Amino acid sequence: MPPLPAPDDSRPVPGLAVSIVVPTLREAENLPALARRIEAALSGRGLEWELVLVDDDSRDGIEAVAGELARCLPVRLDVRRDSPRDLSRSVLRGIEISRFDRIVVMDADLSHPPARIPDLVQALDGECDMAVGSRYAPGGRIGRGWGLRRFLNSYGATLLARPLADCADPLSGFFALDRRSLPDLGELRPIGYKIGLEIMVRGRLRVAEVPIEFADRSRGSSKMDLRQQARYLRHLKRLYLHRFGDLARVLSFGMVGASGFVVDLVFYLGLQALGMEHHLARFWSFWPAVSWNWWLNRRVTFDERPWQPPARQWARFAIASLVGLGVNVGSYLVLTSFVDIFIRHPFYAFLLGIVLGGIINFLVSTLYVYRRHSGPNREVAATPPVGGR
Repeated sequence: MPPLPAPDDSRPVPGLAVSIVVPTLREAENLPALARRIEAALSGRGLEWELVLVDDDSRDGIEAVAGELARCLPVRLDVRRDSPRDLSRSVLRGIEISRFDRIVVMDADLSHPPARIPDLVQALDGECDMAVGSRYAPGGRIGRGWGLRRFLNSYGATLLARPLADCADPLSGFFALDRRSLPDLGELRPIGYKIGLEIMVRGRLRVAEVPIEFADRSRGSSKMDLRQQARYLRHLKRLYLHRFGDLARVLSFGMVGASGFVVDLVFYLGLQALGMEHHLARFWSFWPAVSWNWWLNRRVTFDERPWQPPARQWARFAIASLVGLGVNVGSYLVLTSFVDIFIRHPFYAFLLGIVLGGIINFLVSTLYVYRRHSGPNREVAATPPVGGR
């Protein structure tokens, strides 16, 4: 069965009406229960509603399921066949084709309670632009299916996003907003699945929170994996750059450098454990640390910069690291030889050398290694804008 067509009149409809946008990827088996729960939550409330399903070309029979639901409920399906598969793009596509100005976004896995949809919509009548179904606001809960590892993973990711928004649960995928409060969709550049965070940060939206109980999925499998977590970190870095400017890039560069120190230390001690003399171990441990820092900075700190041939860029980063190391060690030697306070307290010179070397390394990396302009055939790593298609 082909995708269900959109209604002829796709203009926003004023009044008590809401479009519920649900992105899907292999979630066909959950849709009948989801649609029934939404109908039960909204019937008798005086709300006109529609359920807009945007599928990432699952090929799991969703067309037939949606067609059957559409016989008795206001359900529409749009299958997004353009690559890549991406939850955020599916949500934005759903917003584009929705009929009503009031829009609720939720997952298809039955983890978000449809009974709270009226509360989210009602919250938009207050002094906010976006209402978030929150697990971590007072009164919010997480279902018993979560183990300690999953909770720590989720809460840790949430803490990383907290400085970006005045919201206890900025990563929630269950939220309501008014189309008229949205930023230009062409300005959004989400990576992965946290479209709510993207919208609230780039749109500078005022957020209200509605406590919910977040249930664990009972059918299907989670799409969360290490690749999605890596994409989240890249997305987070871009939002920090948008919110805080180059201060965020300096912080990212410093965190990469700290992780490189761990790599350096592991190889330094490991090579000695294998019998290598400590001077040689110190020489050889430097190179895997440099390689790690180069790769991680390329993927995270400077991921929106033009990509260059790896071998050439690695060599440039190695040079930058050696220059930084030279400034680090050189400043230490000079300060502990000629400046009285550092002669008496060489550890201060050690710390200052690290700072000076790091600054030089950052400047050389920014202006030379990962510079904004390479050659005419450069490949730009930045994510293309979404929306406005």
